[in-house]
Amino acid sequence: MNETSSALLGPAEIRDLAGRLGVRPTKTLGQNFLHDGGTVRKIVRIAGLQPGERVVEVGPGLGSLTLGLVEAGASVVAIEIDPVLAGQITDTVKARFPDADFEVVLSDALDVTALPGEPPTALVANLPYNVAVPVLLTMLQRFDSLERVLVMVQAEVADRVAAVPGSKIYGIPSVKAAWYASARRAGTIGRNVFWPAPNVDSALVYLERREPPSTSAPRERVFAVIDAAFAQRRKTLRAALSGLFGSGAAAETALRAAGVDPSARGETLVVEQFARIAEQLDQRAEGAE
Repeated sequence: MNETSSALLGPAEIRDLAGRLGVRPTKTLGQNFLHDGGTVRKIVRIAGLQPGERVVEVGPGLGSLTLGLVEAGASVVAIEIDPVLAGQITDTVKARFPDADFEVVLSDALDVTALPGEPPTALVANLPYNVAVPVLLTMLQRFDSLERVLVMVQAEVADRVAAVPGSKIYGIPSVKAAWYASARRAGTIGRNVFWPAPNVDSALVYLERREPPSTSAPRERVFAVIDAAFAQRRKTLRAALSGLFGSGAAAETALRAAGVDPSARGETLVVEQFARIAEQLDQRAEGAE
């Protein structure tokens, strides 16, 4: 077999494999199968994987991207929720790369708390659109060995994750992702490389792990502040956080103590500022004990 030409799955092979398995892509699972080898290799190239590097893939589907990762010499553990697809993918990989270091975990990615083998240092995946942000944040939280992430998501989601403070699309995904990593958009993916073609554009977002903000507040407390700040975007922080702090006056006092303008809105703050507000919430909770 000429690996450079036939190791990956093309459109006809994707349809044939799906037909033999009785698989029809479902909107419920957000399934759109990637069938373009050039796109697969582009994703793998941008991911910058090292030979032998342990990579986790979420939602491998029929194995298009998986084969690209294996072809690059990665050690791959894939998490697949669909039992039919999970049962097939090892055969698909081994038929093309008999010596591949590959294993599959049958599970919902949101339920996975541990993975077999060496801890993964990279996450590379075509994430189902309907759960992309929860899966991304959950994987970053649970697997601190992840140094780099490259995921294909709906273009709008990629823009939100990589958004900077002050922009209209900066929000909860932007700030929570910034707790774990720096993020940037890393490319656009056309609709015609999928079967079936999605109704929206896709994009790659690249995240590089960094230390979380230096703060005494636990992450859960910081994320609660972030959620409250963006619950009603048009509200000032004084109004938006009044529920958390018990009153608008208490929220204003806490915001000033954190060095944040009470009349500002959540979309203007960086994650470190949310952490400082959360510290004030911690102090308030301790004072009430």
